[in-house]
Amino acid sequence: MSDFLGSLWWLLVALGVLVTFHEFGHFWVARRCGVKVLRFSVGFGTPLWRWHGKDGTEYAVAAIPLGGYVRMLDEREGEVRPHERHLAFNSKPIWQRMAVVAAGPLANLVLAFLLLWGMLVIGRPDYAPVVGQATAIAAQAGLQPGDRVLALGDRATPTWSELAMALAVAALDRQPVALQVRRADGSTVTRDLPLQHLPQGIDELRTVAAIGLLPRHLLIPAVVGSVRQGTPAWGVLADGDRITAIDAHPVSSFEDIAPLVAKLGERGGPGMVEVERDGERLALELTPQRTQAGGGIPQWILGITNAPAGAPPHDAVLRLGPVAAVPAAVRETGYQARQLVDMVARAVSGRVSVENTVSGPITIARAANDFAARGPAWFLNFLALLSVSLALINLLPIPVLDGGHLLYYLIELVIRRPLGERALAVGQYIGLAMIAGLMGLAFYNDILHLVS
Repeated sequence: MSDFLGSLWWLLVALGVLVTFHEFGHFWVARRCGVKVLRFSVGFGTPLWRWHGKDGTEYAVAAIPLGGYVRMLDEREGEVRPHERHLAFNSKPIWQRMAVVAAGPLANLVLAFLLLWGMLVIGRPDYAPVVGQATAIAAQAGLQPGDRVLALGDRATPTWSELAMALAVAALDRQPVALQVRRADGSTVTRDLPLQHLPQGIDELRTVAAIGLLPRHLLIPAVVGSVRQGTPAWGVLADGDRITAIDAHPVSSFEDIAPLVAKLGERGGPGMVEVERDGERLALELTPQRTQAGGGIPQWILGITNAPAGAPPHDAVLRLGPVAAVPAAVRETGYQARQLVDMVARAVSGRVSVENTVSGPITIARAANDFAARGPAWFLNFLALLSVSLALINLLPIPVLDGGHLLYYLIELVIRRPLGERALAVGQYIGLAMIAGLMGLAFYNDILHLVS
């Protein structure tokens, strides 16, 4: 399946699941409050299938699978027969109307919990939160290769994904954070990461790299891919050699080679490069060559490039038993909701770029395809985040959204009467304008990401 078709398919799956569950929340609570539901539709447009339930509701699957809706009996939307007025939505007490409106976002939060529970029970393959290389402020904090980060503040980091997300969020506030670290010798220490020293203007999507952390699983194996003719390694090293040490210093990744070669070059004279070749261990004598790199910067080289490396195998799994996964899913749902609220606050205050906060359907579709390719647990995790996002967006006090209707009902409670038709119409126009603006920003960000 092509990326385009895959992205489109998984976007439809995601929207179908999330919006249907959202509308089911409205439907379920409306029925419990005695409201007559005229239609429950999955999708928009012309119904492809429809049937009538014993409850009098018409159930439909429509042609445009981009959501759904619930149509309730309401005197403001059509004529209601006198004997059914008590079943109309607008005739219900205000607390029942608020419950029906709030049920949609709450259903999305419940769905997020269920998805996260399923993800934890299935088990999400990942990578261990082990430091491969530490530079910049990560090195200032004392982090070293082989350190395993157990927690950032009070947030446990069982995998690299949790650590990377927690670091990215913490970096937005430019405040120092404490890392609980298990060192290679088994001892546990606390390292203070000075995020206040991060340079200004860095891309929020690349904060982990700016911190100076490279995870162990992204280290390039120290395997020779090619040897350049006329360089010190020509005729000495061969394609496929695994370099294990340079001048008696161990080499664990290709990233270790350049600084060790530089030290050997500054020392002067030849040094021993130890390699594994066809199951044998060899010690080969080499003298680095001084050359001019890009920009005229001098450097010491052997004349080798690394072998292409595929995706490394996962070395960690985020998995819990069915019982232990219940409180963990509750905590994670709450954590994601708090982080999204904080992110909106940061965007409003200008502390984070709106470009990286508001995403449109193109970005969501590409992300859905990517997460689906990683496996069912990753896709459930993605759906959970989307479900929380849908819940919080719908609770924004914008007319036409659930939060806007709740705002109307709160005003009604204060003034002790429903808002007039004119006020409602003005609110609708304002709400539509705000939604159109958000959609325009989302599409703009999508196009910007595609171009970049």
